[in-house]
Amino acid sequence: MNLFVIAKIIGVALNVEAGLMMVPLLFAAYYGENVMPYLISAFLGFCIGLVLWIVSQGEHKVKAKEGFVSAGLTWIVLSLIGMLPFLLFQVVDSGFDAFFETVSGFTTTGATILKNIEALPKSLNIWRCFMHWIGGMGVLVFMSVFVRFSSGSQMNLIKAEISGAVVSKLVPRARDTAKILYGIYIGMTVITFIVLLILKMPVYDAVCATFSAAGTGGFMPLNSSCASYTYEQQLALGIAMFAFGANFNFYFLLLLRKFKQAFRMEEIWLYTLIALGAAGIISIDLMLNIDHSKPILTVHNALFNVVSIMTSTGFAVDDINYWPGISKAVIVFLMFCGACAGSTSCGFKISRLLIMIKATCRDISVQLHPDMIKKVHIDGKVVEEKVIRAVGVYTFVYFMVVIISTLLLSIDGKDWGSTFTAVMATFNNIGPGIGSNGSFGNYSEFSNFGKLVMSADMLIGRLEIFPILALFSRQAWRRF
Repeated sequence: MNLFVIAKIIGVALNVEAGLMMVPLLFAAYYGENVMPYLISAFLGFCIGLVLWIVSQGEHKVKAKEGFVSAGLTWIVLSLIGMLPFLLFQVVDSGFDAFFETVSGFTTTGATILKNIEALPKSLNIWRCFMHWIGGMGVLVFMSVFVRFSSGSQMNLIKAEISGAVVSKLVPRARDTAKILYGIYIGMTVITFIVLLILKMPVYDAVCATFSAAGTGGFMPLNSSCASYTYEQQLALGIAMFAFGANFNFYFLLLLRKFKQAFRMEEIWLYTLIALGAAGIISIDLMLNIDHSKPILTVHNALFNVVSIMTSTGFAVDDINYWPGISKAVIVFLMFCGACAGSTSCGFKISRLLIMIKATCRDISVQLHPDMIKKVHIDGKVVEEKVIRAVGVYTFVYFMVVIISTLLLSIDGKDWGSTFTAVMATFNNIGPGIGSNGSFGNYSEFSNFGKLVMSADMLIGRLEIFPILALFSRQAWRRF
């Protein structure tokens, strides 16, 4: 383990965060709010980052283990600096609350401990939502666009932060891959913002909503989330959530005019089918058990909430707590499956689900016909056995984290539904669960210990488990 490599990566990331903190600072100046919380936070982050950068000068190669450990530590350190504005504005009761809110922001979870969002300074609400945008594509990916490392280093950083079973280069150079990803990301963000303005959403709301939708996070400037917006604005946000939950490789292929290859992506088709199927089941369930007098509104609400949960965004237009049991069961399944790999969403991912389904079908056939040699194919390509094994290991660790976290969080004495869905909502970076922490609820009633457990879950889920677990591995910290 090369500690100088880790120091350099954290130092650069802190300097990037200090620069990005100028965004809420400018909004604070525009709205006549106190700019000192952002100046102090940015200055402290910049100074620490500069010291780390100076002591780590030299050409360093980022190996796989340095990439994993750096990713885990970087996100923790960024959260510690990023939480300072909440403390300096004195809008939270403790450092535990500030850390929880900040981790929720960067990991695009959208779970909040704040009870009156509308009372916050506008610039702080923008910072909350902007953290979603920063964390959506990833800090290390953003850093890779501007900072040059030795050969192979960039890809190890990207692999540690980008979601999915397999992370591949879009083009031969990893740095160019990062540029393409952020180019698509920024372009889609701008389009979303313009559409919301055309639909007459207030600029302040549109800024917050765009940042959150792009990062598939759930923070909004209103206590009612998206329920107060027009149906047209909700529809635009629903389309944006779905678009940002799709694999960005799909958009890259469309830009290259490789339409046939793009529309052959099985992950995109399964993603779409699950969303439509879930929305259909919930719509029928709601019309049969709650209200059948407004079918169009029911379908609208069902589809919006399905896309919101599936993409791990967490926006709400209806209170899931009042939905029938079947609808709630579908929502819990969507919490698990998530959206596509290579997107800004979190969760288990459709790509892993697809690999598991095909590998299970393959193994059943092999059991029935022992002499059969059958490979798993996705998009016409053979999935390597090591990838299938990795998905199996990830699945096992995934459920172990859920079980252990649920046991730890049960110490708070909440009802089982609130406890379990709180774990699922934070671990899968969704935000709202079911119960006291539902669509229009919050997490303020949990203990400081519970908030630490859920903060850890948010980090573990966003970085897909292993970068955080690597911090506790002796092998990761060995010199060679």
